[in-house]
Amino acid sequence: VQLQASGGGLAQAGDSLKLSCTANHLNFADYIMAWFRQAPGRERELVGAVSWKGGTSYLSESVKGRFTVSRDNDKNTVYLQMNNLQIDDTAVYYCAAGKSVRKLTDYWGQGTLVTVSS
Repeated sequence: VQLQASGGGLAQAGDSLKLSCTANHLNFADYIMAWFRQAPGRERELVGAVSWKGGTSYLSESVKGRFTVSRDNDKNTVYLQMNNLQIDDTAVYYCAAGKSVRKLTDYWGQGTLVTVSS
């Protein structure tokens, strides 16, 4: 199983970025897909998740109203659309795949760095 995340980079506060994570060798539609992030010196935190068919999503309070998580099962890809980026959004973003809401992390991607400057 391989989860390949991409789309990170440098942004200014207020900008938008869209992260993608493509799964290989995974029955993609059987997994809830999630995005986590880890900022320097902080613990990894759940940012958002999307259900197997994409009908239900969850976003943490810190990003609700600014970020959107979605998926395309035909492309085995999950997305994190990040709008109105803030400096506190600076982190390494990881995608993950899990069979259930109790365990969202059966598999991890390698992470993509998002750096937001003022």
